[in-house]
Amino acid sequence: MATPKIVYYGADWCADCHMAKTYFARHELSYEAHDIDHEPGAKEAMLAITGGSSAIPTIIIGDVIMQEPTAAQLDKALELKPSLEQSNIQDVIMVGAGPTALAAAIYTTREDIDTVLYEKGVIGGLAATTDWVDNYPGFPDGISGLDLAENLRKQAERFGAKIELGEVLDIAHEDGLVKLSTTDGDRYAKAVLIATGSDYKRMGIPGEDTYYARGVHYCATCDGAFYRDKKIVVVGGGNSAVQEALFLTRFASHIDLLVRSELRASEVLIHQLEKNDKITVHLGVTTDEIIGDGAKVEKVVCTRAATGKKVDFVTDGVFVFIGLKPNTGFLRQTEIEFDEIGFIKTNEKLETAIKGVFAAGDVRSGATMQIASAVGEGATAALRIREYLQHS
Repeated sequence: MATPKIVYYGADWCADCHMAKTYFARHELSYEAHDIDHEPGAKEAMLAITGGSSAIPTIIIGDVIMQEPTAAQLDKALELKPSLEQSNIQDVIMVGAGPTALAAAIYTTREDIDTVLYEKGVIGGLAATTDWVDNYPGFPDGISGLDLAENLRKQAERFGAKIELGEVLDIAHEDGLVKLSTTDGDRYAKAVLIATGSDYKRMGIPGEDTYYARGVHYCATCDGAFYRDKKIVVVGGGNSAVQEALFLTRFASHIDLLVRSELRASEVLIHQLEKNDKITVHLGVTTDEIIGDGAKVEKVVCTRAATGKKVDFVTDGVFVFIGLKPNTGFLRQTEIEFDEIGFIKTNEKLETAIKGVFAAGDVRSGATMQIASAVGEGATAALRIREYLQHS
């Protein structure tokens, strides 16, 4: 069957766009590419196709329009059946390809432990969508999150790690092996590392889902460039919210930072915030509803806690940074144990309740949610996995 025509809209700064291009390259698929930053009229053409939704990559496959698709969704749209390795039993399968798994893979592959990483989204995880990483050791001038993720990927692949784009649906111990049900079929490994990390929390208020990618966003580096010379609302009071608000001042004419109680960011970030005249901080404000005209966001309705009075913030876009939630939904029917928030419980060896299954990084209960510690846990997990393989 002939492959339908593929049209791609994206930008160089978009981590999801890099994933899509990697997918096309690995399947040797040709496609019509449009850069919305540098090709005149490309952004307008994309918005006309999507009805005003700015999420990228936007990919058209025949008559199907997809935005920010996963590899599994692309497989389905293209009716592709991913090819399995000659043997579908690996020494180690790592679920996720963020800093934790990539660091672990560097250690395992250097010791000739056959290693496959399964990633359903962006290689590099949330680190790849972070504008600038200023506190990772070894980079005195800082490094972009996308570049850091790319360097980790190249290093892991140099030692022989194989990264496959697909989704793990379930995990169980079976006949001395770990069975993974995936979008590619069943896979088996002697050991598994769960390193699926975390994702952005949503507010759960009216209008949030309605205007997703039409004015509501969770990634400043992914979508900030759409708001050049426009007004933005940022919701959150922690390090991420302040850091992303400061980044968004590159584009926005003004930013209203809505904080439910008090600022929880570090003193360094608060000091930078105080010096930036593009940002107005509103403390003690709850975000109640996002209102638009059906196509785009127009305002955010809030309540001032001190007075109980409603207040509206007229805006062109809303960026939400209120914390992270673990990517553990696919594990809910397994024997794995979770803490009260949903993070995976492990012992001191990073072992879960399923024999042969380890967890590390931001998905693990007690993680510090820092890239440096995620990388460190990846190295520790690799050493624990090596010990497990030697004695099993």
